[in-house]
Amino acid sequence: MTFNHIGAAVTLAPLQNGIVPRGTRVEVFREIFDVFLLLGTLVGVVVVGYMLYNAYKYRAGADGVERKNGEDELPTLGELPTGGGGGGKLFVSFTLSAVIVISLIAWTYGALAFVETDSPVDEDSLRVQVEGYQFGWQFEYPNGYTDTTLRVPVDRSVQLSVTSRDVFHNIGIRELRVKADAIPGQTTNTWFIADERGTYIAQCYELCGVGHSYMTAQVKVMPQDEYEAWYANTTAENGTAGGANGTAGNATGSGSSANVVGAL
Repeated sequence: MTFNHIGAAVTLAPLQNGIVPRGTRVEVFREIFDVFLLLGTLVGVVVVGYMLYNAYKYRAGADGVERKNGEDELPTLGELPTGGGGGGKLFVSFTLSAVIVISLIAWTYGALAFVETDSPVDEDSLRVQVEGYQFGWQFEYPNGYTDTTLRVPVDRSVQLSVTSRDVFHNIGIRELRVKADAIPGQTTNTWFIADERGTYIAQCYELCGVGHSYMTAQVKVMPQDEYEAWYANTTAENGTAGGANGTAGNATGSGSSANVVGAL
């Protein structure tokens, strides 16, 4: 049993044996999307197909008279129709729909609970402290080195502890499917595993002031050996402090936002 961020107990072990998707956040969300796409397509095909079938079955003849397989006589005005089957079709369709919807909700909840609560923490995990400020991000590594660029090794669990020094922010890396609130005086934990090398962009997803649109940071995913070589040359003394007074932010963001205000 694990606990989510609001303290609610979540029992996941029975659901994670091949039913609930596991892996990186990208893989989990991709599988959720694929399942919804498959079920949505299937439901659409069934509904449209049944509609077309009934349209053909109850089509009007050449003489403009409606018929059903040329056998059953239509009820006259005021006559109650018969042969409805006692609501059997309605019961079957309602029951089947309820089972599908409830199963889908339970499966999706289990997948999202795994992403939010069962972070793959181990001795090899990289732990980074993240602090948001108007208008930038500062990343602090275990050795005390700080930078405004987040560098991580590929295929390794990265644990982020996120907070803010001034107002509410929200850090998100779209390609890695990770987001977390940055709240003053509180710490929000999240994780991700990057399985492809490259440079990504971390953005703020919480409106936090005139420089909100410019509150970004680079996320560089490096091979393990390159990351270790880079990390070996970092110390707390040669780090880059971001937004020393908590309001200056990065030069681009602050300058651009000032221009915006001036233009208004």
